[in-house]
Amino acid sequence: MKKNIFKISTVAVLLSFGLISSCSDEFLDVKSQENIAIDDQASQSPEKYVNGIYGMFTDWDYAFSWLGVTEMISDNADKGSSSTDNGGDKRDLDELLHSSTTGSIEAMWKRFYKTIVRASYSIKYTTESSITDAEKNRLIGEAKFLRAVSYFYLVRMFGDTVIQELDVPASYSVRKPKAEVYAYIEADLLDAISKLPTKNEYAAKDLGRATKGAAQALLAKVYLYQGKNQQAYDMATTVVNSGIYDLESDYATTWRKETENGKESLFEIQARGDAVAHGVQQYSETQGARGTGGWGWGFNVPSQNLLDAFNAEGDAIRRDATIIFRGETLYDGRLVPTSVENPMYNEKAYSSANLGSADGDKNIRVIRFSEVLLIQAEAANEIGQDALTPLNRVRTRVKLAPIASMSKDQLRLKIWNERRLELAFEHDRWFDLVRTGQAKDMMALDGKTFVTGKHELFPIPNAQLIQTPTMTQNPGW
Repeated sequence: MKKNIFKISTVAVLLSFGLISSCSDEFLDVKSQENIAIDDQASQSPEKYVNGIYGMFTDWDYAFSWLGVTEMISDNADKGSSSTDNGGDKRDLDELLHSSTTGSIEAMWKRFYKTIVRASYSIKYTTESSITDAEKNRLIGEAKFLRAVSYFYLVRMFGDTVIQELDVPASYSVRKPKAEVYAYIEADLLDAISKLPTKNEYAAKDLGRATKGAAQALLAKVYLYQGKNQQAYDMATTVVNSGIYDLESDYATTWRKETENGKESLFEIQARGDAVAHGVQQYSETQGARGTGGWGWGFNVPSQNLLDAFNAEGDAIRRDATIIFRGETLYDGRLVPTSVENPMYNEKAYSSANLGSADGDKNIRVIRFSEVLLIQAEAANEIGQDALTPLNRVRTRVKLAPIASMSKDQLRLKIWNERRLELAFEHDRWFDLVRTGQAKDMMALDGKTFVTGKHELFPIPNAQLIQTPTMTQNPGW
């Protein structure tokens, strides 16, 4: 059962840098007033403020801008759509020609900070409320988890970034070193872990809320991205040994309706398919098959490079569960006619019942158990622990031969490739390429020029720099 997510305003809060009166900080003066479903905000329960944080992950930015800066920019995907349709800035992102004025980058920068400030105010109001300590702990834990997600997205994209402390205006224009941002994320997640229930402790009506396991899994990933391999291994092992999560038996179902919030899910964005609490708005529509007989805009299509990677591994199961091919009959009996414009589309974005409706019913998987296993495997390989057991658990599900033995360097490459194939179109590929130092070579194989010393980070939006002259730009931009 999916929970009811309300999109609410945090009592007339001026979101992000707009809390300062200086005109130099107006760029992120974005009021979160859209689709207010509650008339008297002051009388509402703290839970509804927390619900409003979840709602920040369901808007248009995550349906289009997010696709551009996570998938189309990588070797997994091409812009798609019509050759004459740039998708705003999507062609630039696809060709690594983005800049500080690229709209998708600016949109995500604003979205992350809107979410962070909403979470921070939710924590403040919950702390000051008269609800029980148990209720406070859970709601604060949820808010801190969601704030950590947003900061993690920020630090991966921009590196050094602003840590927003409520009522401390001087902090709003100073970018903190990446290490400090990661320390802040870790602190939020450790506190969330101490406060959140496990998945099986939630009532059915609350299924889909942040859990202890979700916070542990995200923390394992945060450690991995910093090269803290022992901590990543220990935290991933904690999740694996909890007994709460497992792989779905059939990989093809992992992004389908029947497995939403299932045993493999640690955290996903909830969807209902209507305007009260839609999923990521237009997520399926923007990626649906385009042209005669299609149902969408045709953006973010699988690249030939990705198809070749599946075929090179002999990975037919994940290939066919990830890619819709022109002319195929889908699992629900729908024929994809040969008249659609692009030869391939993203099957993980496909909604059988909702198709290309703007208010999607597609739950977006953010963290799956298979990724935890691969985090465990990657970290284990680096610290001399058993990496083969978790790696082969992922491979066995898709009927690939188990890895018997390899050198540490060979196994590292195998695990990285396994992440690519297992998590294709789950919004990590670009950041994995940068994190592992593969970006320049892998993008060259895809016909794209990655500039070392520049493309590792996205540029701070130019509009922000104009409004906040003391803020520094990233190298190369």
